[in-house]
Amino acid sequence: MEGVSNNSYIDSMKWKKEEGAKFADPDEEQKLQQEDFFKLLTEQLNMQDPSKPVENDQMIAQMTSFTMAEGISGLSDRFDQFANDMTSNQALQASTMVGRKVLVPTDQANLESGAGVTGMIATPQSAQNVKINIKDSTGALVKTINLGDMPQGTKEFEWDGTMSDGSEAPAGNYSFSVNASVGGQTEELPIQMHARVQSVSTGGDRGVVLNLKGLGGIKLSDVTEIS
Repeated sequence: MEGVSNNSYIDSMKWKKEEGAKFADPDEEQKLQQEDFFKLLTEQLNMQDPSKPVENDQMIAQMTSFTMAEGISGLSDRFDQFANDMTSNQALQASTMVGRKVLVPTDQANLESGAGVTGMIATPQSAQNVKINIKDSTGALVKTINLGDMPQGTKEFEWDGTMSDGSEAPAGNYSFSVNASVGGQTEELPIQMHARVQSVSTGGDRGVVLNLKGLGGIKLSDVTEIS
């Protein structure tokens, strides 16, 4: 650019940039608009060496590169807006789930006073002697539920909130594990638990997050059932 520093148009652009620096966004100052590009291209043609004119294909390549870059930038902006709109729409839909229960892949559940806890067990094949062990937050076993034999598939279960001695378990978080005999071997079966949605959050890499009572947040996409 030193060779054309005396050009009036280039100097006027520089002056405008310096004058507007205190008002403009620093990022915006670095963007070359389409009008600026064509003005610079015109100046380039006016100042070219008559003995070595710019080749047509070179000019076309410059214009094509600028047009492609501008198009890609615009497309990226539209995709960002689309993603924001989708997240907002998901958050609006998820807000209707506040107060309801969802089934999520966890072995933890929050027991509310005077209420029970429900969940679901899955087995890839028939299982025998299926037992659910329930432990409190200290790791102490409070109750074992015997479900007997279970065919291939899923099975819902419920804990009424009472301990082995029949007394009511205090409200709080409890952990669940399921052991069964599958194919002659003792295995731990996968389990999912119902949890109550308290609120909905958006933002960050996790997108829409459901905040579950006593359990924290979980991604909306991880919910397998809404009750």
